[in-house]
Amino acid sequence: MQREQARTAVAQAARRLAAEGLLIGTAGNVGVALSGADAGLIAVTGTGVVLAEAGADAVTVVDAHGTVVDGALAPTSELDLHLDLLARPDVGAVVHTHAPVSTALSLVLDELPCVHYQQLLLGGSTPVVPFAVFGSAELADSVHVALRDRHAVLLANHGTVTIGPDLDTAVERALLLEWACTLYWQAAALGTPRALTQADQEAVIEAALRTGYGSTRPAAGDRP
Repeated sequence: MQREQARTAVAQAARRLAAEGLLIGTAGNVGVALSGADAGLIAVTGTGVVLAEAGADAVTVVDAHGTVVDGALAPTSELDLHLDLLARPDVGAVVHTHAPVSTALSLVLDELPCVHYQQLLLGGSTPVVPFAVFGSAELADSVHVALRDRHAVLLANHGTVTIGPDLDTAVERALLLEWACTLYWQAAALGTPRALTQADQEAVIEAALRTGYGSTRPAAGDRP
């Protein structure tokens, strides 16, 4: 993805997340790694942008050191977090939200348990990293560590971060995390949610690999 395509895609992702209620006002940010002739650069939402109204001109392109190379706006205050995560070869996009239910659970949980097998798409249970000031190296470092073997993390008293190999995946994971948090919240109102055991999770993974669960495939031919 090169810079103009990336700037458009990041703006579209921000508008979609805002429409879904995960980005409120100027709170939150989206970033993606560029490729081809623009490899080594990232496109990220500008600071102070009303994300529900973001256009390509609200997205800034920076190099690996955070220096602006394209765009009129200063990049998001969470730039260090994006630079750190997008330096990983397996990460192509980062989504940071202040999604309401996810953020609410970050106030009371140390970890979101894996209560539904769809959470395995996020790596299983979701850790909650301790509070750190937005934009700080401390926050970027703690998120980096938490995401070593996960695709999503809750930021205590703050919000969420999801990563993916591409922008669509990172966005879908943000939506899935908010759904899982909503499910947990609703169940907790009724009693203590029952988490899946490690054996349960392994059985689901085995079945998904065996059946191709979650992937489209041609319909089987007529059966006798």
